[in-house]
Amino acid sequence: MDLLLEATARAENDHFWFRGFRRFVAPALDRAAAGRRGLRLLDCGCGTGGNIRRLLARHGDAFGFDLTMAGLEHARRSGTNRVAQASVAAAPFASGTFDIVTSFDVLYCLPGDVERAAVGEMWRVLKPGGQAVVTVAAMDILRGDHSVLSNELRRYSPASFRALVEAPGFRVERMTYTHAALFPVVLAVRTAHRLRGLAEPEAALGEITVPAAPINAVLSGLLAVEAACSRIVPMPFGSSLLCVARKPA
Repeated sequence: MDLLLEATARAENDHFWFRGFRRFVAPALDRAAAGRRGLRLLDCGCGTGGNIRRLLARHGDAFGFDLTMAGLEHARRSGTNRVAQASVAAAPFASGTFDIVTSFDVLYCLPGDVERAAVGEMWRVLKPGGQAVVTVAAMDILRGDHSVLSNELRRYSPASFRALVEAPGFRVERMTYTHAALFPVVLAVRTAHRLRGLAEPEAALGEITVPAAPINAVLSGLLAVEAACSRIVPMPFGSSLLCVARKPA
């Protein structure tokens, strides 16, 4: 996991995947905020803290926590100081204290009991009427070298993701696949990975290396178009799933 966090810290400003991710998630957070300011937001499993700075902080007071100290050190070096070390299964905050909680690409690397406890903790710390914005890896057919870096235990379908989120009482308001524009390429590459055997973690770091500028720009553009379309029509497939769920008032 430390290798993944180090690679993420180097690439998340410019890599097409992260640029696309922010284009998908930012509108979801905007809708959850609904024009309100001074909200309290929490990123569960914040990693390097980049999403706190780039996505959450513009809506109010943003906090984060992560189990891995390497990620928290990256966060603090970049000026994100409202972070703590803790497990997503035991959030170090009082119940009912946040307007929005997020968890980005965390749940799929957790054992089943921890995964369920993490969603329960998001429910617990949210205020009644608050919203959760969560992303996970999708489609088993897309398992590849990146799965080694992230300690991936599962990839989700819309049905399995919905069941997980609704278990503590959330009401799912929106769910869509993301990164569908890259699906043919990702499918081909990761099928090749599985056929030759998944790489060791050090060899898999190329999965999070920023490609040549022209390629990066084209792929970023494709994801920008998809993000705009997905606000109107949910994508039918993709490498990730985005869910927005509400804790009933």
